[in-house]
Amino acid sequence: MTTRARSIRRAALLVAGTLVVSAGCATQVTRVNPDQQIDLSGRWNDTDSRLVADALISESFDAESGGDWAARYMEAHGGRRPTVIVGSVRNGSMEHISVGTFVREIERAYLNSGQVQVVASSEERGEVRAEREDQQENATADTRARLARERGAQFMLQGDIQSIEDREAGRRVLYYQVDATLVDIETNEKVWTGQHRIKKMVERPRLRF
Repeated sequence: MTTRARSIRRAALLVAGTLVVSAGCATQVTRVNPDQQIDLSGRWNDTDSRLVADALISESFDAESGGDWAARYMEAHGGRRPTVIVGSVRNGSMEHISVGTFVREIERAYLNSGQVQVVASSEERGEVRAEREDQQENATADTRARLARERGAQFMLQGDIQSIEDREAGRRVLYYQVDATLVDIETNEKVWTGQHRIKKMVERPRLRF
């Protein structure tokens, strides 16, 4: 084999090897069901938001857990369902948590319960009110929304998220505590308080040589 042929062969093998390595390092993306539980780091994720919201709202209607406020309201108001607004949820944990996603999960759980009505947050109402005001000037009389027709909430849900992390060697324990309080807006009375806790053990495999 000539020197030129050997050079060409080496170059071809080098290119082929580079392609194989590049293919092996390429990012792979797999679409999965959004409801599927996937834990990569063990930190708070979408599954936690959904499960905690469902657990808290379910508990808030459980009479054994002090959740008879809705039934008492309906009994006192001819069967009319109470109206709830989800207020602030404070993230007091040591990590970034998408509080907005958690709030949406709480609103979803409330609406799906069928036991309460849910009104827009203070931020959302600003945009809706601006649209309603604009309609007074620009929409036809038979289609414009009427003023002073907003539904007031009788109860506000507030909450906070706390976390504790403990680690040693290749192991970590992640603990989350979510506390929620439902307040009567007219009287400031706390009509229900609930708590949900999550504890995760995260272990990293040790390298063996």
